[in-house]
Amino acid sequence: MFKKATFMSRPAALEPVDSDEEQGTHYTRVLNKALLYFFRDALRISLKSPRQALFFLRTLGWQARAARVRARWKQQSLHVPAVMIFSITHRCNLHCKGCYAQALHPSSKGDMSEEKLRSIFEEARELGIGFAVLAGGEPLVRPEILDITQQHPEIISLLITNGTLIDDAVLDRFQAQRNLVPVVSIEGYEEDTDGRRGEGVYQYLQTVIPRLQERGIFYAVSMTVTRSNYDTVMGAPFVERLIGLGCQFFLYLEYTPIREGTEDWVITPDQRARIAGTMSDYRSKYPSLFVAVPGDEATFGGCLAGGRGFVHISADGDLEACPFAPYSDTNLREMSLQEGLRSELMATIRENAARLKRERGGCALWGKREAIEALMPQARE
Repeated sequence: MFKKATFMSRPAALEPVDSDEEQGTHYTRVLNKALLYFFRDALRISLKSPRQALFFLRTLGWQARAARVRARWKQQSLHVPAVMIFSITHRCNLHCKGCYAQALHPSSKGDMSEEKLRSIFEEARELGIGFAVLAGGEPLVRPEILDITQQHPEIISLLITNGTLIDDAVLDRFQAQRNLVPVVSIEGYEEDTDGRRGEGVYQYLQTVIPRLQERGIFYAVSMTVTRSNYDTVMGAPFVERLIGLGCQFFLYLEYTPIREGTEDWVITPDQRARIAGTMSDYRSKYPSLFVAVPGDEATFGGCLAGGRGFVHISADGDLEACPFAPYSDTNLREMSLQEGLRSELMATIRENAARLKRERGGCALWGKREAIEALMPQARE
């Protein structure tokens, strides 16, 4: 199904396919422009807050500089992604239904040390990675991450949190660093949120979100979009209510059926077809940012995993193509990030992006997991 990277031997079972370069797909340039447009929009919607607007103005310069750094590494045959998704811990204080992290990343080695986290961030800055998504588990069980992000203001860090560990001390830390954007996960109203995350979570978030607004913190909300909550979280009343509470960034994550028995959570083809139009309408109508993932992958010539747009670092240190594709041939406990990015598996996935098309929803790599497993080193022995 996949063509191996050009510097590797290719198993006979894998069919050749033109690489991105051979197809003339300039996805890197398109992605860099998309990121700059994103931060220009962030600047535009934050004009009422001079400090935040000034920060986003500086960010535009930092992101352009990071893109130039990545281009220089590319000339040295090192492909550096624009985005690093970093699951910094396996630990979480909740047990959400359908959690992909608990299903795919059972801890066997324990979390990496604080020293290693710092080292990875420092390398990311040097390599030109300007955007980090911090996940888990629950990243706030490791409060030292707030020290690390504060030391790297040129890296925009989205911290995906269930919100239940946010207190006044954490709010103080959020308020002190503009480059850190807390992203509070919510599934809709009380029935949907508590039904997935546990009783009382929704009501706690109703106290946390107004406090984010009162502190003037630029924050986001993240919704896992399922067939049942689609009309709620994609609906104007829900969006307008959160905008009224100061939310300036909406992140929609299409549900991927990792756990057996949750296949009927996947949104319908009709629902998926309406997402792009809804995002476009809301961007023109409301003073907030709207992003849907996976989104329109065709714009970039296919899936952005494997380093085309992002890589995933697991709490164990495995360098993976995507949070939903727990396959790796490199571990950062044993090597630098620069060495890890030379992964043969990542190169193969990048060269076969055109074959990574979503079939039933969510992550394209998860849908092609048997082919990915066949590329693993142990499968070729």
